[in-house]
Amino acid sequence: MKLISWNIDSLNAALTSDSARAQLSKAVLDQLAQAGADIIAIQETKLSPTGPTKKHEEILAEYFPGYAHTWRSSQEPARKGYAGTLFLYREHLQPKVTFPEIGAPSTMDLEGRIITLEFDDCYVTQVYTPNAGDGLKRLAERQVWDAKYADYLVSLDAKKPVLATGDFNVAHQEIDLANPGANRQSAGFTDEERAGFTHLLSRGFTDSFRHLHGDVPHQYTWWAQRSRTSKINNTGWRIDYWLVSDRIADKVTKSEMLDSGARQDHTPILLEINL
Repeated sequence: MKLISWNIDSLNAALTSDSARAQLSKAVLDQLAQAGADIIAIQETKLSPTGPTKKHEEILAEYFPGYAHTWRSSQEPARKGYAGTLFLYREHLQPKVTFPEIGAPSTMDLEGRIITLEFDDCYVTQVYTPNAGDGLKRLAERQVWDAKYADYLVSLDAKKPVLATGDFNVAHQEIDLANPGANRQSAGFTDEERAGFTHLLSRGFTDSFRHLHGDVPHQYTWWAQRSRTSKINNTGWRIDYWLVSDRIADKVTKSEMLDSGARQDHTPILLEINL
């Protein structure tokens, strides 16, 4: 299986805008279309509660002929046009699709953050983990989310192996961001969030990138748009992951970042596995 995950930061903008940034996003979509993945997970779609429009559907079909898709958008009382996830998968795969709610606090379960595909031999699930927010105002809720999400993955893993991907909004270790010392109290690198990710891995999951590559430095999946030089200087964070159940970690043959060129924000990540 060949799988790709990408936080697109607005599917509508990537598909329909003519801005300079949208052109960079379209170049990434071209790359994904040529990659020949079996499954593509997309986070932060920012679509309306009714999901992709007819125009979105037509453009997706042009990019990805022969693929079906399923989506989940933020629903009231959660914010409209916020978060959201989408899967593209080859039509012949025909997975069972679920949109789990994990008992998360506030409106997190209504923000379209998790979709799971069930196959005969595994689950493929994606997540867009809530950000702790400016001033860490959502950190306490984020900690509850992390615990509930770990429980959810464990419940899947009890039935069959799991491939879990997405924007986890945490740099796990100091090696996973360029400036750890300056970001001790930044969302995505607090002790609490890092401990939550450690706890998740301890319950039976492997960070496939580190499993294959060890402690290779300067490998990131996100560069801040607020800084014009973040990508040029590679002052990034690794916050997007492909996790796999420990018992199938040795079946992973590739786990890496795809080059998104000059586009800042997230870059796609690739997993290849022989199940």
